[in-house]
Amino acid sequence: MAWQIRMYRRHTREVLFMLDALENNDNSFRFDETSGTGESRAVHEALNRVAQILYRVKTETAEQEKYYELILDFVDTGVLVLNDNGAVYRKNREAMRLLGLTVFTHVRQLRNTDSLLAEQLEACRAGDRMQATLHNERGTVNLVIRVSDITVRGEHLRILALSDINTELDEKEAESWIRLTRVLTHEIMNSITPLTSISDTLLSAPEGKDAETIRGLQAISATGKGLLAFTDSYRRLTRIPPPEPVLFDVKPFIERMIALARHQYPCGHIRFETEICPEELILYADENLVSQVVVNILKNAIQAIGDRADGRIDIKASCNDKEEVWIEVGNNGPAIPPEAAEHIFVPFFTTKEGGSGVGLSVSRRIMRLSGGNLVLLPGKETRFRMNFK
Repeated sequence: MAWQIRMYRRHTREVLFMLDALENNDNSFRFDETSGTGESRAVHEALNRVAQILYRVKTETAEQEKYYELILDFVDTGVLVLNDNGAVYRKNREAMRLLGLTVFTHVRQLRNTDSLLAEQLEACRAGDRMQATLHNERGTVNLVIRVSDITVRGEHLRILALSDINTELDEKEAESWIRLTRVLTHEIMNSITPLTSISDTLLSAPEGKDAETIRGLQAISATGKGLLAFTDSYRRLTRIPPPEPVLFDVKPFIERMIALARHQYPCGHIRFETEICPEELILYADENLVSQVVVNILKNAIQAIGDRADGRIDIKASCNDKEEVWIEVGNNGPAIPPEAAEHIFVPFFTTKEGGSGVGLSVSRRIMRLSGGNLVLLPGKETRFRMNFK
């Protein structure tokens, strides 16, 4: 009887030892299956089998969790999992990108960048669908947030799906402007063209005309031609050719754009700085269309700097961990006022005397057609970023 009690206590200690080892992720132990009584060998063999099964299940669970995390990081929708206290239980890469954060452990962190969004995320409940606008270093991000919930190991969690709708909103706005421009262009051209033609014909007629009549006809002709030229500039919004992407090196491309800007606009007093990382960076896009965007941004930068003696334009290009290329163009001229920054991509909006208000609209349209985007980054200096996907 005493022997049986000792064996029972011994086997109990071995079971407890095995459980402690497994809890501490120690799979190096193994009970001896070759010595001792037949009963002890059978118990040791059973314990080793149980340990292997439990360890295999734990390993497979960890691998499956890692597998789902990798999938989550590749989806285009941001995903946040929060507990009822606002602590971040899990997040994916897209959510961090949309929020403009590198570390995110609690919703309260958003109060530093957007207190309203922080309040929305703290108060949201399953079934809610919200729209939020976030301002961060990436610019303005328009989000649609959908909320569901789940209980995991007795803890209630909220799952938030964050979708970036900037592209959809911009596309709808662009299509509206394009339709309006087509209608206006059609009506203006139909009205002005005959008027200009008639005034030119009357001016060239041999019949005698007094000086006042000639001046009037000349004014009509000049005004009409000016309106035709004015209208023709807006056709650029609706006549962007489909992109024909090719692979090209970014560094020599930027060097050509700088040389072109120096040739077209007076900027001998302006210092150009470039930073291409890596130097062999390549881009898959329509080089001709992209050059229009870069030259337009460089022209605006040169005009903004004006006669400033220490004028500087810096151009940076690189790619992120998804191999998405971006190009930034910044200058140390006067910053764009916040009230104007909200409208700079709206067709016909301009702060320059004699400007058409089309350049940046066309530039963003080109980037959209190329599957990318053009944004004005917040900050003390004017800095535009071209994002290619």
